[in-house]
Amino acid sequence: MTWRVMGEPILLVGGFRALLMQGLHPRAMRGVAQNSALMDPAEAWSRFLRTTEFVRVRTYGTSAEVAKAGARVRKIHSSLTAFDPDTGERFRLDDPDALRWVHVGEVDSYLSVARRAGVGLTDAEADRFVAEWRRAAEVVGLRPDDVPGSVGEMRDYMQACRPGLYFAPEAPHPLRQSLNAPLPVYLLPLKPVFPMLALLAFATLPRWARRLYGLPATPVGDLWATATLKALHAGIGLVPAPVRYGPDARRARRAVEGHAA
Repeated sequence: MTWRVMGEPILLVGGFRALLMQGLHPRAMRGVAQNSALMDPAEAWSRFLRTTEFVRVRTYGTSAEVAKAGARVRKIHSSLTAFDPDTGERFRLDDPDALRWVHVGEVDSYLSVARRAGVGLTDAEADRFVAEWRRAAEVVGLRPDDVPGSVGEMRDYMQACRPGLYFAPEAPHPLRQSLNAPLPVYLLPLKPVFPMLALLAFATLPRWARRLYGLPATPVGDLWATATLKALHAGIGLVPAPVRYGPDARRARRAVEGHAA
């Protein structure tokens, strides 16, 4: 199910949504903000490329490639710390609660965007997608049994976390940041795209999450987000598959089709 869903280009919106979900966990956000230059074009873009490559390897890589990538990420997380002004404590970036929230926010984002865009998934297939991602939790140092294994478990976990979530006031607001996206010079022509992508990603968030970012949250926004996702996914679907899907996604689709046959 992971291979079937993750290759869809519309999941780019899910990736941005995942970052927005991460930003609502104070420790997760402070860990990033205090250990990277978010508005430095070279640093921000390099971090984006590293994250994208990690997601690619984790999704499509061999066992050896995934093990190597996971060891690198775990080493980095265990060596970095950040300060929590709420408790006056320093914490390591491999804090299990923060890692668990980031994991669930990512899974929920990919699944929510895929289903709302029209990627056909039954409820059983959606549960299988969530269960498969327990293997991804292992890669960053979590135990599979410590993360949700179904859509229902994921929903319950997020509901339980809500009282402790808020957007850290010292962090730059992602919507404002998108207006001046920290891009390298050769990508500056793409700069006008980022506010639109950010706005759509915000609109796909649950209403309670949008309110935590200080944004309007109405059913009209939900309808607009779903309609926009469906239109984009349908439009992308007109592009021939050899162009629409990347090399890894094409190989994965062939493997899935061969297994089904």
